[in-house]
Amino acid sequence: MAARHRFPKTVRTLVTTGGPLDRQDPEFLMRTFLAGAALAAALVSPVLAQTATQTATEPAVTITGKIGVVSDYRFRGATFSDEQPALQGGLTATAANGLYGWVWGSTIDDYGGATTELDVALGYTFTAGGTTFDVSAARYGYPGGQDVDYWELPVSASRAFGDWTYGLGFAWSPEQDALGGMDNRYGYVRAAWTSPKVPVTIAAQLGYEDGAFAPDGKWDWSLGVNHKIKAVDVGLAYIGSDRTPDTVVASVTAGF
Repeated sequence: MAARHRFPKTVRTLVTTGGPLDRQDPEFLMRTFLAGAALAAALVSPVLAQTATQTATEPAVTITGKIGVVSDYRFRGATFSDEQPALQGGLTATAANGLYGWVWGSTIDDYGGATTELDVALGYTFTAGGTTFDVSAARYGYPGGQDVDYWELPVSASRAFGDWTYGLGFAWSPEQDALGGMDNRYGYVRAAWTSPKVPVTIAAQLGYEDGAFAPDGKWDWSLGVNHKIKAVDVGLAYIGSDRTPDTVVASVTAGF
């Protein structure tokens, strides 16, 4: 199995194989995904009563979803699917006042007895002075895994200048058992250009991580192009890091 530099060495030793949880059958994935969706809905529901009274025409909450496949599940440069294809999908519930919750899942290579990743988050986004800010709390979950779930607190800001959008972000994971009692820090800068004539976006990102997941520090980078065809996004990206081999990742995602 290819090394996943996202996880600290002390945590990676928990990886096991075999057993009833070492599977990716559709029924198990569906039950796991629905459980996460219910949790995301529970996180957002307290704000629905407040936003429902705003106007009769404005929806209290908007729910969107995506499902797709990638040729290699990469996160911050590292492979989570052992360089194999992965099935991914998610749901996002956004309230009119900027509060949102989402649930997202993916098949992964065996990790601590888990072969599924299921993440949930609650956040708030707002625009001030032409800049969009986003603050959230996210939980990365691995159903069936042994002491590998952890929390992260991401913040980001982005601003559009014509056809260009620039952004930066920072994510901090406080000390917790799944990180071997350490914390973790990740920061990135991003630039994207969207064609004014065709639905094509080209984006580049550079990130740096250190702490539990990268004790000696780790750089990662990506350069990708995305083409939207009605409700389907087709993407191709060059992704790598100074800890893992670079690769080209293809993706097809349908929105609903």
